[in-house]
Amino acid sequence: MNSTPEHPQEHQESGDVVVAVTGCPKEDARTVFDVLRRSFNSDRPAGDAPEEASDTRPTVWTATVDVSETKGGSEPAQLSTPVTVEAQGGYWAVDRLRKHLTESFTVRLVGTAAGDQEQEIRLRLESHRPA
Repeated sequence: MNSTPEHPQEHQESGDVVVAVTGCPKEDARTVFDVLRRSFNSDRPAGDAPEEASDTRPTVWTATVDVSETKGGSEPAQLSTPVTVEAQGGYWAVDRLRKHLTESFTVRLVGTAAGDQEQEIRLRLESHRPA
């Protein structure tokens, strides 16, 4: 006799994505976090401004965003230099974050690492270029 339920319980993937921003001025990091905060719930409060941690080493700024619900759409945002963003979370959540970032930036996928339940991607963000 088979004891497996006829309708298996559906796996509910978390919408949390850990985002790390590096290789840019603090103003550009703030621009990226502002775009994410306007669109998703974030652990970075609205008035939070990234600060440099060292004059000699690169600073990495992090946030956790929940992409389960979108608060609003995004519009193009300006960056002074290209920005490297690493995002780690479930496949659905990371893909949703990446797609959402394309509304505000030109996004280029530069690296991936895949696991069973999660993935990590590295993106290069730039300001949209005029058509």
